[in-house]
Amino acid sequence: MKLKAFSLVAGAIALTLTATSFAVNAQTASPSPVLLAQTPQKEKGPWKELDLTDAQKTQMQAIKRDSRTKMEAVFTPEQKAKLEAAKQARQAQRQAGQGQRQPGERRGKGGYADLNLTEAQKTQIRQIRESEKQQIQALLTPEQRQKLEQFRQNAPSRRQQGNPQ
Repeated sequence: MKLKAFSLVAGAIALTLTATSFAVNAQTASPSPVLLAQTPQKEKGPWKELDLTDAQKTQMQAIKRDSRTKMEAVFTPEQKAKLEAAKQARQAQRQAGQGQRQPGERRGKGGYADLNLTEAQKTQIRQIRESEKQQIQALLTPEQRQKLEQFRQNAPSRRQQGNPQ
């Protein structure tokens, strides 16, 4: 009789632990927009190595936001619709857990390849990106610029390590 009671208690504990882990996964897999907005964004690539000040981060965000606005002005309504559809598809993939890239897998060229951009649009976008790059360079200290340049020079070797062929 004691063995049967012990088995029931052990089963109940195992069931509770299993259900708890599923509940935690469900909560973390689909956080609310409020939680996402409150979560500090992790810096990617070289930016995490540069020890940017809060003022630099704020200025960089403003530069990128300005560049994005300028680029959006370059696109036709049809191109904007294609970009929005691609953005929603990526979000759906991420929510389904399929948005994670494998090591060595390359990201697309910003989704612009399918837009059939005119040469004038390509030139305008290149100019906007170059202006953005110059503004960011001016924002950095000489030490930060040097770290960023080293990161860019080492990029090919990092890609090769992630993509064995």
